[in-house]
Amino acid sequence: MSDTLDRWPEVLMNNYGTPPVELVSGEGTTVVDSEGRHHLDLLAGIAVNALGHAHPAITAAVTEQIQQLGHVSNLFASAPVVEAAGRLQELLGAGESTRVFFCNSGGEANEAAFKLARLTGRSRVLAAVDGFHGRTMGSLALTGQPDKRKPFEPLPTGVEFYPYGDLDYLTKMVETNPSDTAAIILEPIQGETGVIPAPEGFLTGVRKLCDTHGILMIVDEVQTGVGRTGDFFAHQHEGVTPDVVTMAKGLGGGLPIGATLATGKAAELFAPGAHGTTFGGNPVACAAANAVLKIVDEQFCADVAAKGWRFTAALNKLDAVAEVRGRGLMLGVVLNAPVAKEAVKLGFDHGLILNAPAADVIRLTPPLVITEDEIDTAVDRISTLLDELTQKA
Repeated sequence: MSDTLDRWPEVLMNNYGTPPVELVSGEGTTVVDSEGRHHLDLLAGIAVNALGHAHPAITAAVTEQIQQLGHVSNLFASAPVVEAAGRLQELLGAGESTRVFFCNSGGEANEAAFKLARLTGRSRVLAAVDGFHGRTMGSLALTGQPDKRKPFEPLPTGVEFYPYGDLDYLTKMVETNPSDTAAIILEPIQGETGVIPAPEGFLTGVRKLCDTHGILMIVDEVQTGVGRTGDFFAHQHEGVTPDVVTMAKGLGGGLPIGATLATGKAAELFAPGAHGTTFGGNPVACAAANAVLKIVDEQFCADVAAKGWRFTAALNKLDAVAEVRGRGLMLGVVLNAPVAKEAVKLGFDHGLILNAPAADVIRLTPPLVITEDEIDTAVDRISTLLDELTQKA
């Protein structure tokens, strides 16, 4: 064990436990651990390193910006912040009424969205069972996972939960008290409970329901955004336009940045002093975001979709795989046996960085720059390790 891993439990709180491996460097889709072993990174820091490790465009943008201006707070303007907001405004495609609030993480982006909902004058927010929106007290209140919520109760009130994807149930909930329902929040794909996509047409139905009753539609694109699913935003798959979109993870290509995008009347809810953050909209983080946004264009997203189809088709041929869920390069490999956590551990021996959000699901969120050859290599290695697990059972 490395000195870093030895010291980890001595100096850090125990909320993560001690990691199994120390990573020391990376390039593209490959990371190297402290023992010199090379691993194909199929997690990308949980969908964060959209352009892989040490991408030259991000490295150049961050280097240039930190040499020029590092931090100014939001008491002053800086060009990278305005540029990044303008790019997001254009990418959302909701018109010039869109406004952006920058923060540092997905949890903070959802915290801001929760505050926007409160400012409507209505108090009720409907969130999905098994949804995950972050670890702050507000975003945790929106999270439909009792094991994460219970230790910190009482949480902010006014949140009620509906079965994910059940439009009929959700409609009945709204109609019991439409005049006090401020917002409906959802993920296009629930990542933290096994990569579960919303049923086809669900987002369209929610959009119509929100329009009927004057409710904010909040779509959490923290994990699904920035081209991850083959569209820049996953909600674009159904052609809907939310009132509020939250994002983070891949936006900074490895640097911490989150954003809350609001359109129409929702964009006017924050007044000066209503909300803020010291580090949000940091020029260096926004420079990184601008580098990412210049690369993740329409053709790039189309390539991600094609890579996802290739990955899915190959994985579905494996005997140990029951099905593959998701879109683009956000995939949940559902296994025939609950051995996903064992697969993650064994993955290090096969040069793979994997993740298991459920007992029978391996989550794959590789860098979006992964090549076809690397996809084929990944499938071969996954096949081998799953065969080993089957033989041990």
